[in-house]
Formats: sequence, C-alpha cells, structure tokens
Amino acid sequence: MSHFEPKPERYDLMKYNRCGNSGLMLPALSLGLWHNFGKIDDFKNARKIVCKAFDHGVTHFDLANNYGPPPGSAEKTFGKILKKDLKSYRDEIIVSSKAGYTMWPGPYGDWGSKKYLVSSLDQSLKRMRLDYVDIFYHHRPDPNTPLEETMGALDLIVRQGKALYVGISNYNPEQTAAASKMLKSMGTPFIIHQARYSMFDRTVEGGLLDVVEKEEIGCIAFSPLAQGLLTNKYLGGIPEGSRAASHRGNGAIEEDQISGEKIEKVRQLNEIAEGRGQSLAQMALAWVLHDKRITSVILGVSKSKQLMDSLECLNGPEFSKKELKAIQGILG
Repeated sequence: MSHFEPKPERYDLMKYNRCGNSGLMLPALSLGLWHNFGKIDDFKNARKIVCKAFDHGVTHFDLANNYGPPPGSAEKTFGKILKKDLKSYRDEIIVSSKAGYTMWPGPYGDWGSKKYLVSSLDQSLKRMRLDYVDIFYHHRPDPNTPLEETMGALDLIVRQGKALYVGISNYNPEQTAAASKMLKSMGTPFIIHQARYSMFDRTVEGGLLDVVEKEEIGCIAFSPLAQGLLTNKYLGGIPEGSRAASHRGNGAIEEDQISGEKIEKVRQLNEIAEGRGQSLAQMALAWVLHDKRITSVILGVSKSKQLMDSLECLNGPEFSKKELKAIQGILG
C-alpha cells in the first residue's frame, strides 16, 4: 500500500447517527481494535483494515489502554497508522480510548481512581501520538472508588483538553443514571455508554436502553456477533483453527459457550437471513442497529474482506414485523 488517498465519496457510503443529544454524529458502524491490532499481529493487515474502514466512511476507531496483546500495543499500532496514512485527516476522525481494567502493576494501574484515569490517558495519548482523544471512557465500574471521584476525573480530563467527550462502559442501569446525574451537574459532555449487545446477549434491554434514552445519551454496542457465534462459521459446529479452538482466555469465545442448542438457533437465524438476502452476520448487525437507541455498532474484524462484508449490513431491507417476531421466537 503506497500513500493513502481516501475515496472522495466515502461519506455517501455510510449512515451517521446523532450520539444522544450531543452535536456528535457517529458512523452506524465503528471499527474496534480489541483484537488483531496488537504487537503480535501483522501490521500491514492492521493498516489495510483501518484505511479500508476510513475509505468507506467509518470515521470512529475504538481503542482502550489494555488492547493488544500486549496491553498498549493496539494504541501504538493505531498511532503508527495515523502518522503514516491519516495524519492530515485527524479532524475527520473520532478516536476513543478507555481505562478501567488492569494496565500496570501496583495500586494505581487499575479500576477507577483519579490517579489511574489521568495517568492512563496520558500514556494512551503518547502511544497514539495525539494531543487529545475525542471520547474517553471509564471502562468498568469500580466498587471501591466513590463514583464522584471517577466522574470528577472524567470532568478534569475534558477541562484539561485531553478529551472532547466522555463515556462509560459496562455500567448497569442504576450506575449509569447516577453517573449521568453527576456529570450533568458538573457540565461534563457525557454522551455515550458502551455495552455488550447481540442477539445472544440482550442484557441491555433489561433497563439500560431505557436509561440512555431518558438521559439522552448514545449507546454503542460491542460484540454484536457474539464473538463470531452469529456468523456462518459455526453452522457446522466448531471449526478447527477458529478463535474458539485456538485462543483460550483472551476474551475470545470459549468452546463451552457453543452448545448444540446455540448452534441450532444459529442455523434457524441463518435461514431468516438467507430469506432477506443477507449473511447471518449482516442480519445480526442490522438487528442490533434496528433499535433506534443504538447509535453505532463496533465491528471487530481480522481481514478487510470481513469489514466489507459487515458494511453491507447497511444496505439490507428493513425488518418486517413477521421477521422480528420469528427472530424473537428463535431467541426465546
């Protein structure tokens, strides 16, 4: 890949949704760098995926301090790609990062203290060679740090000019409502909640989506394909060499999550997808986006072909009442 010139028509290829009641629009599909962008991964491939995404109107790149492996290396990879290919497009790109999981040894490298959040973002900015991120998240609630302190840290980070907007991830409905109240009282631009959501994990429907709607904040979904389960990969059971078979305990899917009953549901869902002229993955993405409270869905891909296939989900038909009812029946 020589010098990168993105397509002039890239913004016509993507749908953009307003993030809560903020001024920020996010692409319906965002690129996540949780897997496949670490030091252990092929840089050329990572670069190709990022550039291909931007070329098709994907303006939002989602990172965290601990993405890799090793932790920190996805941000370094992304920093290199930014410098090489996207530097002159910084103002057309939304970069998000997070802190909240274990990042370095000792009492200040984890959870939700002001000390940890501020230092972690400083390190993230260095790795990505940026002056600021567009969105900074607290990655998970901390039972031992007062919420006031964690939210105060997010407020400070915005006032320091190190983030334009803030978000939270993995908070339950009550915690989200409390965080929103605090951040609003400080005048902090809290605009987004990042939550796991797929046909096979619908926890957010039990209150969280109601809270984000009431508080007028956006919601961005991760793991929309249930880590690969909602793709044609598992239609015949567990394939040799799949992530489930190869990566134990790195956040990839575990084999015991793939029961015969799940595989049967996957097959039934696949039949509906075929009837819609979509792959199972395309339908699963479209289904998450079907809820108007979902601003964007984070794609995790290992090849640019997967990215292109996923982007096609935006061109499928609207869901009919009959299809939604049939899907509900399968999911139970």
